[in-house]
Amino acid sequence: MSPETADHRIATPAGSLFARSWRPAGGGAGDIVLIHDSLGCVALWRDFPGVLAAATGHRVIAWDRLGFGRSDPHPGPLPEGFVGREAEAGLRPVCAALGVGPMVLVGHSVGGGMAIAAAARMPDRVRAVVTMAAQSFVEDRTRDGIRAAEAAFRDPAQRARLERHHGRNTGWALDAWIGTWLSPAFAGWTLDADLVRVRCPVLAIHGDADEYGSTAHAARIAAGVPGPAGTLVVAGGGHFPHRERPAETADAVARFLGRVGEPPAA
Repeated sequence: MSPETADHRIATPAGSLFARSWRPAGGGAGDIVLIHDSLGCVALWRDFPGVLAAATGHRVIAWDRLGFGRSDPHPGPLPEGFVGREAEAGLRPVCAALGVGPMVLVGHSVGGGMAIAAAARMPDRVRAVVTMAAQSFVEDRTRDGIRAAEAAFRDPAQRARLERHHGRNTGWALDAWIGTWLSPAFAGWTLDADLVRVRCPVLAIHGDADEYGSTAHAARIAAGVPGPAGTLVVAGGGHFPHRERPAETADAVARFLGRVGEPPAA
């Protein structure tokens, strides 16, 4: 039986957020919250949230960060420290609106960094983190991948495909991604200061053919947290494990959560 879905609008001081939830048959034991990548949104998770809800028995929630997808436009440039700020700007309002208790965070790409940063800032709320293709520092491979994507998006057909998901937010999202990661001021960024503050178990999933970062990112994440942590290197996997191998990725998350244990009773 397919999970039951519901759409939500969530007010924040900076603008309205669009969110969607997937509740598995039987109600769902705990919550998994997804945090998307630099050009992602709810729609671009595709079938993965439903697959994940079915595999884990957890309610799954995703939202479009401000300036992406069906959320309101971002009111200005992407702020310095945006990776850490998303815990307050998006995650807390989503959790408050949807009654999220102790949660598991699953973040893709920069969303994985945001999941780590949120766990560092909300240790009483985050019981486990899964990162997928997350960056933990600024690598030449990451910047090279972004330069290649920048060139590809000069093709009107490529940009039109992105506009189907981001609409009026498309230009801002592209500029924020490319401008931030290629900025000399961002070259020294790392997740290290957040990693050392994480107290929950962490699983870092990374494809060994990821065009936006080597497996050194996953190794650095696992080595940097004080608590239980591990890596899953996907042979031949690229930057989008949840699209390339959704069932395999969901099963890996489910196995990890089986080792973490059940969430506390409400």
